[in-house]
Amino acid sequence: MDLDSAMAVSASGLEVQRRRLNIIASNLANVNTTKSAGGGPYRRRDLLIRSETLRQPFKGFFSPSPSLDAPGVRAVRVVEDSRQPRQVYEPHHPDANAEGYVQMPDINAIEEMVNLLTASRAYEANVTAMGLTKAMAQRALEIGR
Repeated sequence: MDLDSAMAVSASGLEVQRRRLNIIASNLANVNTTKSAGGGPYRRRDLLIRSETLRQPFKGFFSPSPSLDAPGVRAVRVVEDSRQPRQVYEPHHPDANAEGYVQMPDINAIEEMVNLLTASRAYEANVTAMGLTKAMAQRALEIGR
């Protein structure tokens, strides 16, 4: 793998984890949102991530000037969780039904904080990998001096 490909792998990881962090923050911000644009309570969201593969057969690696697509990851789409809303008894809430129950998002704050921590650590790992790739390139340039 050349230096450009290594940087592209880390850059794709940074972009995906940044988007994932934004979605997790949105989930935490809407933990008590009873009305959304769709009419019901806010639905927890998650990012569907897919790994990218090289689009060239193995024999293409031995050509004098291979044209590789950089491997990495990409965000496919944002998906809504299929969990049913929680029913909370709050008869004085403006969104309560006739029995006094309010539909609340089924978002577990602890689960979201764990997701936030793992996305943050993955982001940091990609930043470290980019830094090491840069240092390796600089050391390679210094060999010729």
